[in-house]
Order: sequence, then structure tokens, then C-alpha cells
Amino acid sequence: MKIGLALSGGGAKGIAHAGVLKVLKERNIEIHKISGTSAGALIGALFAADLEIEDIYEFFRSSNLFHPSKFAFGQPGFIKSSVFIDHISSYIPIDSFESLKLPLIVTATDLNKAKLKVFDSGSLYMSILASAAFPGVFTPVSINENVYIDGGVINNFPIDLLDDCDIKLGSYVNKIEPLNKKMKHSYDVAGRAYSISQYHRDSSKFYQADLIFEPEELYPFGLFSFRSLRKMFDIGYENASRQLDKSHLFK
Repeated sequence: MKIGLALSGGGAKGIAHAGVLKVLKERNIEIHKISGTSAGALIGALFAADLEIEDIYEFFRSSNLFHPSKFAFGQPGFIKSSVFIDHISSYIPIDSFESLKLPLIVTATDLNKAKLKVFDSGSLYMSILASAAFPGVFTPVSINENVYIDGGVINNFPIDLLDDCDIKLGSYVNKIEPLNKKMKHSYDVAGRAYSISQYHRDSSKFYQADLIFEPEELYPFGLFSFRSLRKMFDIGYENASRQLDKSHLFK
């Protein structure tokens, strides 16, 4: 049986995917193919490169995202995407999809053509940087004269790219929290509206998953909650453990 795993985008919350992967490894559930977007693309690449789970955690912990040396001046983004190549290469030494131990598919958004781009071969580093180039925060990524931003703009939960798998698992970290307070600012309403739109697009594909990990405990955390990485990692681990205990899929 071929098992595929889809990893959503989600910024720092994506570290919960690593917690899910830790549980799967502990239970000897072998993943044969991964699809990922944004943070999910990074986690997927690191796992597909056969890194230990703690090394994946360390990759995020040591990324030093907001160090002044990474700031972009006079560019369409606060942080230069390209400066992360050295960090990626220190964990994945070969810049190639073909060098990975597992097949990996990542999504990005072609900014000029307004279309989804799927990367699954060739140069790895720029592909996963393109997938993770959150608009307005990270600078767009140029590959072969095309310009790309975060794959989550079009496909934030790429479980539909695992059609050749017999069992499909999904790890999703962007569940919408019920709102019990008044919003005071226009940007709060705009941000909430974007999140609702994205969640409804993503959740319309949940039926494709034989089992989905979607922890509500991630509600209090944001896309850039890097100080809470260990807590979010543990949330992913504990949620996956509970879901697998309840499921008959692997029994």
C-alpha cells in the first residue's frame, strides 16, 4: 500500500507537521510520497531528505528569520528569500529533487501568469523557497525568468496531488478559530476574511484524506510564532497520537 502525506502551509505553525511525522515514524507507518505547500514544502523536503525529526525542528529553530541581515531594502518584501539558501543547503546538501529519499511535490504561485506551479524535479532549493515566499513578507522568487510566490495563494493543502497513493493522510495547521470578540480595525476584518476564504477552499478537499490531523490547540498561535516552536511541535505530536489511537486505518 502506497501512503501519501499532504502538508499544508502555515508559517511557524508548520512545525506541528514535524510532530505528526515523529508519531508516524514511532508507529512504523511508512510514508511513500509527500506533497507540501510553503512551511509544508520545507518540512516535506527535510523529511524526504531523510533527516531526523529533531534536526527538522532545529532547522526551524535556528533559521533566525528576522535577523537584520535578512531584511530586503527597495524590494517587494521585508525579507530576502534568497538568503535562506545557505541554511537549506546546510541540511540538504544536494540541490535536487532527485537526491531525496522520497518523491516530493511542492506548489508555488506563478505571479505573472496567475497559475499554480507544481515542482517535483530539478533544482530543489529555489522551488521550496518559491513555495514559502509569503506575499508581502518574503521577496518573490525568480526561476527561469518566471516569478513565484507562496503556493498557499492557490493551493494551500495539496492533497489532490497524491492521486497515485492508496492511502492519503493530511496534516493541516490553519483551522479557523470561532471568533468571540469584536474586531476593532479594518485590517483585522481583512485578515479574518482571507483566513476564512482560505480555510473553506482547503477544507473542501478534506474528504480526499483517509485521515487528517487538524489540531485546534494551534488556535492561539500565529504565522510567526517562532518563540513557541516546541509547544506547537508537541501539539502536532499529541494530536496525531490521539487521531491514530482512534483510527482503524492502520490496525
